[in-house]
Amino acid sequence: MAKTRPGSLAPKSKPGKKDLDSFTIRGTNKVVRVGDCVLMRPPDNGKPPYVARVEKIESDSRNNVKVRVRWYYRPEESLGGRRQFHGAKELFLSDHYDVQSAQTIEGKCIVHSFKNYSKLENVGAEDYFCRFEYKAVTGAFTPDRVAVYCKCEMPYNPDDLMVQCEVCKDWYHPACVDMTIEEAKMLDHFVCFECTEDDAKRSQNGFHSSPVSDSDEKVILFLD
Repeated sequence: MAKTRPGSLAPKSKPGKKDLDSFTIRGTNKVVRVGDCVLMRPPDNGKPPYVARVEKIESDSRNNVKVRVRWYYRPEESLGGRRQFHGAKELFLSDHYDVQSAQTIEGKCIVHSFKNYSKLENVGAEDYFCRFEYKAVTGAFTPDRVAVYCKCEMPYNPDDLMVQCEVCKDWYHPACVDMTIEEAKMLDHFVCFECTEDDAKRSQNGFHSSPVSDSDEKVILFLD
């Protein structure tokens, strides 16, 4: 069953509605436009704000401003729940749409692509990322396959430090290669155990190892 956001309004057509280009958040100078991502006030003050993408802004004959939004879900809000590889700031772009009062918007945020988020030097409170689209009713994800790394064969979590083998180009969690995080941060070079062994064997046979290509990237089915 699709989750219902408290305070949702049915998207009915009424006379006197007018499309708006923007909306200024009450008490601030922050301007919200179509396509922006926003933080919306939840009914429970003890919960984090909802995150949504604004699809449309309109006002009625009484100048009440409403926004049509497409919700982002946090991993713990999905049918599968939060998993080890989900980042603390990870969101899923859902197929769940609502119409809400613009007065429930608390602020703006940025939902980065997974690639751009991974390159951020400093992650701010308003920075999030998304790598999956999510169907709220079925719990299905797009894409349904994701690359896995390390000996543990887990998808990449951008919150976790990993080290890359110079030979096979795979990434490893320090703990999975008997290394502390402090030791990993001090590394200038790293070759995994498997490549070290393979290189020794190849050298004995008169040839050297070569890095695998990007096409050899391992993938695992994303389980719903």
